[in-house]
Amino acid sequence: MARRRAGAGLALAVVALSAAGCGIGGGGTKTVTVTRTQTVTKTRTITVTTTSGANTTAACTGDQLSSTFTFIPGSSGAGQTSYALKLANTSASSCHLFGVPQVQLLARNGTLLPTHVVLAQGSGIISATLAPGATTSVQARFSPTVPGKGDAQNGPCQPKAYTMQLTPGGGGTSNAPIKPPTSVCERGTLNFEALPTP
Repeated sequence: MARRRAGAGLALAVVALSAAGCGIGGGGTKTVTVTRTQTVTKTRTITVTTTSGANTTAACTGDQLSSTFTFIPGSSGAGQTSYALKLANTSASSCHLFGVPQVQLLARNGTLLPTHVVLAQGSGIISATLAPGATTSVQARFSPTVPGKGDAQNGPCQPKAYTMQLTPGGGGTSNAPIKPPTSVCERGTLNFEALPTP
């Protein structure tokens, strides 16, 4: 009886192995590779901090300003002279001026003349807010008579400038009559102070 049971058990084991595909010369073991694609999304949060004291007044535009560029009496010396660029807010809204004036010298007929704006030594970049009707001014020092590199060496160093065209930060232009008209030597070099607080 024991031998019969052992033989029966061996037969069952062989059948089980064959059914599992482990028999010699059978189907063998199959390996299946599964590829999974995983998308990872990263979210970046950017925090912007606004200083409560920051100026929120809109930048001045050309049509808000009236301007003149006028000789300062008693300022001439050592071949240099000074003119003042005066700016007035003629609009009904406050506006903000900042930095060094962006200007272009124009001849009597409107032709562009050489113009180079330089921040005067020792001046800092400051700003000014103009209420309606308020004014501010900034000085520019230059040579009207001493020629520099690129200038005519005989006669006027450059053609006379009759208008100074200002482009404020808000866009547009404001044309400042130059009183009196003047040559600006060293190819139109103007040493400007930064715009002051009125």
